Amino acid sequence: MNQTLLSVKNLKTHFPMKKNLFDKGTQVIKAVDGISFSVSKGETLGIVGESGCGKSTMGRSILRLIEPTEGSVKFQGNEVTTLNQTDLRKMRSDMQIVFQDPFASLNPKMTVGAILGEALSTHQIGQSANERKEKVKELLKKVGLSPIHIGRYPHEFSGGQRQRIGIARAIAVNPALIIADEPVSALDVSVQAQILNLFQDLKETFGLTYIFIAHDLSVVKHVSDRIGVMYLGKIVELSDKKLLFQHPLHPYTQALMSAVPSLDPDVKKERIILSGDVPSPSNPPNGCAFHTRCKFRKAVCESVIPREIQVSEGRFVRCHMYDEEYSKEFK
Repeated sequence: MNQTLLSVKNLKTHFPMKKNLFDKGTQVIKAVDGISFSVSKGETLGIVGESGCGKSTMGRSILRLIEPTEGSVKFQGNEVTTLNQTDLRKMRSDMQIVFQDPFASLNPKMTVGAILGEALSTHQIGQSANERKEKVKELLKKVGLSPIHIGRYPHEFSGGQRQRIGIARAIAVNPALIIADEPVSALDVSVQAQILNLFQDLKETFGLTYIFIAHDLSVVKHVSDRIGVMYLGKIVELSDKKLLFQHPLHPYTQALMSAVPSLDPDVKKERIILSGDVPSPSNPPNGCAFHTRCKFRKAVCESVIPREIQVSEGRFVRCHMYDEEYSKEFK
């Protein structure tokens, strides 16, 4: 059996927000609203969904860069949500993040050598400054950059090179898990492929485990073993990659899949156009959050929140169509 590295149960991250300047009442933005999944050692779990569905908030909540409101996050058997700051800092050497915008996440006043060296010194890697400098040069080589770049500043690099520096910073402390938060969405398509290949190479070299967040299904397909589909703060479908692309279950997943272009001219796909916009997380619909845009909706969808249904081994979906209690209404 595969060893579970990370286990997330009923994770919620809610943000209170004042309705307006004169109203003392508050609304709650349910950015992450009851997410559960596990990640095995050496696996890549892809998380995909539209912008604003809570993917990035989920990633940051797991690392406690944003404090979760409720739920459990267990990493290597330890409960992350109750760690004090000292233990949390120690844990972060095992859990790292690569951000979407490499320019915003790198200090413009520090050289590449100082940025990577800071990560090493913070986690007490290397016995001396010279040893850390040699380690920085090795890191640059491993991400496809030259050691001569060690004295340059972030603005002297291209977007793809800056992202390589961000990846080098993440692997510098020998983590077990890396959360990649839309790491290629700000890059040119030609550069995206290079960075995705780098992620794959580093995974094999260091035995890494990834949570790979993206809004592009083709990107997630390239790197993932399993894929979770998010909609309005919830994972609505979780499946092995191959099964998900062969036979998507949830109507939202089906709509996303229909938008993926095929390179085979003989393959004809019906384009599913979703009506309306994504509802506001501060005022989600009753029942199933997707029912306002779903062509299969029934009365039950408007009033009852779908349960997570296990369809087969390792495959889950949140939809009344697959719930024995309600499935007959859809026939």
